[in-house]
Amino acid sequence: MASCPHQSELSKLQPPKLSQSVHREDCTQCFDNQDGDDGIDVCLVCFNGACLGQDRHHARTHVARTGHAFTLNVVRRPKPKPTNSRGDDEPPAKMTKLAIAQEREEDKYDHRTVLRCWTCDPVDGGVIVADDDTTKRLTDGIMQSLSSARQSEVKAWEEEIFACSHPLLLEQLASGPIPAEGLAHCASCDLTSNLWLCLTCGALDCGRQQYGGTGGNGHALVHFNATQHPICVKLGTITPEGGADIYCYACNDARLDPELTTHLATFGINVMSQKKTEKSMTELQIEQNLTFDFSLTAEDGSALTPVFGSGTTGLSNLGNRYGEFLAQRETRSLIRFHYSCYMASVLQTLFSLSAFQDRYYRRPSSELSQDYVLEKAALHWASCSQALPADCLECQLFKLADGLLSGRYSHPHTEHRPFDSFLISLDTDVHPAPSDPLAHPAPEHTPWQIGLRPAGFKALVGKGHAEFGTMRQQDAEEFFGHLLTVIRRYNHQLRGGALGEGEPTEIFSFGLEQRLECLGCHRVRYRTDNMDVLSLGVPAAEIEGAGDASKPIYAPVPLELCLDLFLGQETVEYQCEAGCGKTQAVRRTQLATFPDVLVVHAKRFQLKNWVPTKLDIPIILPEGNLVLNDYLGKGLQPGEEELPDGSSSSAAASLPQFDADAMEQLEGMGFPTVRCQKALLATGNSGAEAAMEWLFAHMEDPGRQGCFRVMNELSVTADIDKPIQLGRPSVPEPPAEEIALLADMGFTYAQARKALLETDGNPERAVEWLFNHPDDTGEMDVPAGAAQTMTTRKQTTGGSPTLPAMYRLKGFISHKGPSVHSGHYVAHVLMPRAPNAMEDGNEAWVLFNDEKVVVADRASVAELKKLAYMYVFEKV
Repeated sequence: MASCPHQSELSKLQPPKLSQSVHREDCTQCFDNQDGDDGIDVCLVCFNGACLGQDRHHARTHVARTGHAFTLNVVRRPKPKPTNSRGDDEPPAKMTKLAIAQEREEDKYDHRTVLRCWTCDPVDGGVIVADDDTTKRLTDGIMQSLSSARQSEVKAWEEEIFACSHPLLLEQLASGPIPAEGLAHCASCDLTSNLWLCLTCGALDCGRQQYGGTGGNGHALVHFNATQHPICVKLGTITPEGGADIYCYACNDARLDPELTTHLATFGINVMSQKKTEKSMTELQIEQNLTFDFSLTAEDGSALTPVFGSGTTGLSNLGNRYGEFLAQRETRSLIRFHYSCYMASVLQTLFSLSAFQDRYYRRPSSELSQDYVLEKAALHWASCSQALPADCLECQLFKLADGLLSGRYSHPHTEHRPFDSFLISLDTDVHPAPSDPLAHPAPEHTPWQIGLRPAGFKALVGKGHAEFGTMRQQDAEEFFGHLLTVIRRYNHQLRGGALGEGEPTEIFSFGLEQRLECLGCHRVRYRTDNMDVLSLGVPAAEIEGAGDASKPIYAPVPLELCLDLFLGQETVEYQCEAGCGKTQAVRRTQLATFPDVLVVHAKRFQLKNWVPTKLDIPIILPEGNLVLNDYLGKGLQPGEEELPDGSSSSAAASLPQFDADAMEQLEGMGFPTVRCQKALLATGNSGAEAAMEWLFAHMEDPGRQGCFRVMNELSVTADIDKPIQLGRPSVPEPPAEEIALLADMGFTYAQARKALLETDGNPERAVEWLFNHPDDTGEMDVPAGAAQTMTTRKQTTGGSPTLPAMYRLKGFISHKGPSVHSGHYVAHVLMPRAPNAMEDGNEAWVLFNDEKVVVADRASVAELKKLAYMYVFEKV
């Protein structure tokens, strides 16, 4: 081995700090990884990971760009499986309890490491540096650090549970033992499980129904709303060590009670005599997570055919779906199971579309070189402003496109994976959760792909986001909107404020036209919002005599009916800005333009015990193409007179026309003009008598608190003698997550936002406000950036008004589970010239279920698309 004359320079280098990301699992510009023949080269200066492939040479490119000469090459190989005396593979030990047992990498793999100097050989991969104390120090630093992928995941493994002020300041109002009969069932119903004991007064009530069918009528919540007693403990989860499920209704989250033993003793409950008889909330969540998956068998019971090749590469689930639960409460932590299937289903669907393939992968013409894709990514990296590819969204999108579309990573992986998915037949929702997951492995010889692990992409896209920055399950539709926003923001900054041509996200953009006509003066107002998703409510009609109370059967609903309900007209209560006062108006919603790709979001939710619950309402798609010609809006027509613009800078022009006779009568009685105007404004311009009553009621409180908000968004300020002010009082914009939560309950974005503004951002009060104002449309000025999909953008409205507007189903995303924030997502995509194509026209529906990619059978596609969560239609 030739000696390296630069070896002394290694003493200047330092191992990675705890806060630094070490990219040793895979290349930051492609999915070549440490399991490949050449392994990964980790830079000893910036800890970037790069591959050594001759066609990609990302390691050589990194050295040339940065001048960082030393790398550590890491190659990983699995250790031989232990065998028993018979020579067979030894089965894993049976789990006797739910417990977190960290699976150490060194127990599963051997690593071969070599330190290289690229200054000595910048073309063929560097010269190997001889081992000494310095190389050992640097090598140990790299190998003992958390990899970048593991570092981003470990932050979300544990969610700290802490003791809020409510258990610490708890005042117990009752004392003395509770008789046995008082702990037998809910005080308000006959339920004998899922019982929660109020630690203030000792009331025993049932919890909410959730976690895949656990019974509950929400009487503990009713008790809290009536008494404001915040802390309760779940009976059956109390252990002699003082552990138990504690919930604080005031905080609306799980909490710790450091004085639980003392608090229970007040009611005669000795924790030392308690025995755990019910599953904790986390154990129930684990059981639920094991339950939901999609069938990988055809209608006749045969296994669906795996496919491999270009465009059919699976994505490995970044969450450990079959982890184990740490029962010891001393850890003060709750392990929450998390998924990335919501992200995988969205990405597989996006990269099946030609706009994303053209932008990030596909060669535009056959005349170009076979290396066009690599050259395109390399050209970007040559001018990229980021120091590392892992920090550049464009680099990660190139990497993802190459991984999904090239086919180089789509090949069978036959190694047995004991925690693989359970097979669930189409004629049942789920199988009961197995008592021992290890006793139900997937078939050993099914040649599934190992799947790509887009951990770097997920960390970058979710960076700084309260939800997508975690590893918990999320809503696929919300992630879709978030991803489009992130891509647009990047491209906007890249091009200095203009999105420019070739922006792939604009294929989803369309205009939604809202027309409001006052029935008093027949003036109109038009507003066009840029949208990316058409969110449709789905009407629920139970079929009498079918199903049961716990699982009703719903009548199928044609997609056209959902469109008619949303893209139609309705009569609403309205405060006219033109001076008609409180009257009615007709609101009509139509499409101003049509997108190239239409994404339909089916909102099948109902609020049960204050928890959004998904309803299995079948949607019937049209037999042929989806035709939207009749939903095109026409904009302002000749002869129509527009309503005054409520956002005008002129106060005089924006004020309503007050009833002249009423003003004269009120002023004749000696009331100041501004008070007369406010009285008429507050009473809907309904005459002198009503205004006079209002004035007499407010004569003694000129400094009264609060304000009176009206539909035209003029405000009567706290001081009755101040002039009428334009616009709303300054209030903070509600968080997008809270708006989305209310929107999931079936309300529009505008209604959800206004409800939160009217209730100081309190979600519970906002729900109550919405139910008390069913006719309020939520019409308000929406500030820029307030919503990801409803913000009116400065640029022109996307899409085209050209007819005909016909669409063909390209893909759909399905979900199993009671809530979009749990369960499991998969994607179906119609693939042209798909491998093993079974459909007419040489096309096939391909199911992407994490790393498992199979040709879907016709029967399953027909059933699953009725209950899909998102539909993707391409314009034809």
